[in-house]
Amino acid sequence: MAETGTEKTTVNIRMTETFLEDVDDTWTELGYNSRSEFVRDVLRDAVKHPEFNRADWKAIAAGEVEIRDGSTHASADVKAAFDVE
Repeated sequence: MAETGTEKTTVNIRMTETFLEDVDDTWTELGYNSRSEFVRDVLRDAVKHPEFNRADWKAIAAGEVEIRDGSTHASADVKAAFDVE
């Protein structure tokens, strides 16, 4: 999604070094080009989808990790494995 407007404002936040390490590990694992790009996406999702709570976002993230790692299966494959039509 393209951002409206071209001017950006710098925002400073404080966090523990441990949490920052987790953030950095996450954005690199997910293939973002920068920490800022990752944080913008996370904040955009939170603003656009306020109906999701923290547990929902964690479940979505876990699902995406499972997809990336190939530990999920297509419904057609599961149906075929159990002879379900």
